Amino acid sequence: MPEADVKTESVGTVVVAGAANLAIAVAKLVAGLISGSAAMLSEAAHSVADTTTEALLYLALRRGARPADVRHPFGYGKESYVWAFLAALFTFVAGAGFAITHGVTTILVHEHSGNYLVAYVVLAVSFAVESVSLARATRQIRAESRRWNTTPRRFLRLTADTTVKAVFLEDSAALIGLLLAAVGLGLSHLTGDELYDGLASIAIGLLLLVVAITLAKANISLLVGRSVPERLRHEIAAELDGLPAVERIDTLLTMQLGPEDMLVAAKVDFRDDATGADIEAAADEAERRLTARYPEIGYVFLDPTPSRPETRNRRTRHIQDEPPR
Repeated sequence: MPEADVKTESVGTVVVAGAANLAIAVAKLVAGLISGSAAMLSEAAHSVADTTTEALLYLALRRGARPADVRHPFGYGKESYVWAFLAALFTFVAGAGFAITHGVTTILVHEHSGNYLVAYVVLAVSFAVESVSLARATRQIRAESRRWNTTPRRFLRLTADTTVKAVFLEDSAALIGLLLAAVGLGLSHLTGDELYDGLASIAIGLLLLVVAITLAKANISLLVGRSVPERLRHEIAAELDGLPAVERIDTLLTMQLGPEDMLVAAKVDFRDDATGADIEAAADEAERRLTARYPEIGYVFLDPTPSRPETRNRRTRHIQDEPPR
């Protein structure tokens, strides 16, 4: 897939989220310095981490979309998961680490100085801006889930496009973090006790920790070589089983090569009366059917498996077994 063919919707979602986070990060930092709020400074670190994450996700989309070459015959799709994994690590170290340590420091020092009003204004504006970014990510997820005939929740859990997944989770965490910051700041303002501000900062850090771990696990799974979703595997198997020359599918293996690239490989037992020409025609028809129905399938390999008497009654693996959960 040429670089020019990078998924426009995903790029737009990442750019919008990055621009929003950059503007919000500056506003939160100024408000945090003026108000002296630990939660507000943690939210500033949160937005800085999110902005850096969006830059890495944008790089992931661009680098992963490079076309295949001699040294990388299956393309560079998996490189996008490397950059997305680094983005998750940055969220873990910079965002969560700063928020938790700063929250603990605030509780121990127990001091506060500054104006609360500016913090409240920035929190309100930030909530509005983050809502716009989240709305765009949500629209993309709903559109993609309709295209794959599944629910948005299931699509978000199983999608190989970790960029839109990252934007959605980070924007959701940002809105929750803003609410936590507002509650902590408000309680500290009312009671004069900075304990609540520090606790809010720690809660924001833990929230970022959960998001970072979730995204890191998803990217590691895809880097290792995750199969396509189970329902899609069954549909691919049904398409292959429907070919006239096919007796049965002994083994079907699939793998996500990138956000928009899949590999399908199968050991196929063709009918005993199928000629070489029939097998060649079946292989061409299989690729035509699968790529027409699922444009994301970039490679289809069929391995003819001879039907022998001693193997007719053996227990064969028709599709990949689900890994233990």
